[in-house]
Amino acid sequence: MEDAQQAADAVPASYSTYTVLQDPTILKTPTCTITSKKDEKLKMRAVEYHGKKTMKVRERPRPLVTDPTDVILKVTITCICGSDLHMYVGFMPGMKNGDVCGHEFMGVVESVGPEVQNLKPGDRVVTAFDIACNQCRPCHRQEFSCCDTTNPSKEQELLYGDRLAGFFGYSHLTGGWEGGQAEFVRVPFADMNCLKVPEELDDEHAIFLSDILPTAWHANELGQVGEGDNVAIWGAGPVGLFAAHCALIRGAARVVLIDSVQYRLDFAKKKLHAVATINRKNKNVYKELRSIFPEGPDVAIEAVGFHYVESLVHKLETTLNLETDTAEILNELIYSVRKAGRIGIVGVYAGYANHFNVGAMMEKGLTIAAGQTPVQKYWPTLLPLVQSGRIDSTLPITHVLPLSEAPRAYRIFNDKEDGCVKVLLKPQMDHGKLSDSGESIIENVQNTISGVVKGALGSTL
Repeated sequence: MEDAQQAADAVPASYSTYTVLQDPTILKTPTCTITSKKDEKLKMRAVEYHGKKTMKVRERPRPLVTDPTDVILKVTITCICGSDLHMYVGFMPGMKNGDVCGHEFMGVVESVGPEVQNLKPGDRVVTAFDIACNQCRPCHRQEFSCCDTTNPSKEQELLYGDRLAGFFGYSHLTGGWEGGQAEFVRVPFADMNCLKVPEELDDEHAIFLSDILPTAWHANELGQVGEGDNVAIWGAGPVGLFAAHCALIRGAARVVLIDSVQYRLDFAKKKLHAVATINRKNKNVYKELRSIFPEGPDVAIEAVGFHYVESLVHKLETTLNLETDTAEILNELIYSVRKAGRIGIVGVYAGYANHFNVGAMMEKGLTIAAGQTPVQKYWPTLLPLVQSGRIDSTLPITHVLPLSEAPRAYRIFNDKEDGCVKVLLKPQMDHGKLSDSGESIIENVQNTISGVVKGALGSTL
């Protein structure tokens, strides 16, 4: 018990209040403020969610340093992630109209809190999408996406049995933090969650260290991809592309990318000549994979996510709220991978899925690992690979647009139009232009209902 007390005492004294864990004698974690203070006199533009397939660029007050470990960034590049599309099409629970979106961003430090040690105004940094305190037990194990401190969501605790880390701009299920699709953003625990960008790297080469490059590497870690492995990857979007790139760097013998949109497969083949491709829209994936790998691939990686519903049964069940997620892609992985094979899941899943092929998973002796990426864990590995050029960190970019075009960017990314694979948004490219503003009656009703539901859940926990 004496050692446990020493561990608790090792938490910096500058944190005057704490969020108490189940056993407070083992470790305590610092509290943090979710909603930032605002400067009502200084305005900025931000991309807001306003219901299914409705994004708006609106003016709102700038955030201020709120907790002593905060920094404020002036955003230079932000992105639309494939995970944002789950929210965009209305499948992500916990969204509220007016939420500021975006978890992939970088910028220049504008101001710093009094307890920030390693950053100063003018530093150029990229920010991790997962918000970690670096004080709790998960953070001490480098499980930063499982941080105990940064997500107060009782809904997530009720759904999963635990609360995981907070994420920028990604629903109240993950904390309700304001996102980085904006001209300015507040970053808590900044020493932990910001990576200084070396001078020789421009923004386009650094931005994807915020999420999708570490997520691709994480997918390979989950699948234990190594020398001589045969790898199949579902999803030829940005994460799938990077996952294939990383698999080849890690020594995979053959890599196959699977998607249902031909231009994405063509783009992947153009960028990564060594990969093979399968269009699952017109080919049987199992048969095609077994023709390439008679036993099946050693590793299957899921980089798609939960909202791509195909069969009539799953469409009916999701419509009737009999399931939140579809297991169709997961079942295809389980069916196709070799016996005693390995599966890594980084595509986002939110709730429950019916018809999951648990029998095949068990009887085939599969090893399955999944989870949100602890981005900060992989920075020491990935930054040198980017600096040396071994990883082409600009690989998926197809569109660079001003912030004001975010609504159109979401649409073409979701609808697979204009050859869109990855969109960068640059606030400096336009001059204060906004999109449609103002809340509708429907939005006000939705926000009221959301508040009532949250209050009801809070009273039960």
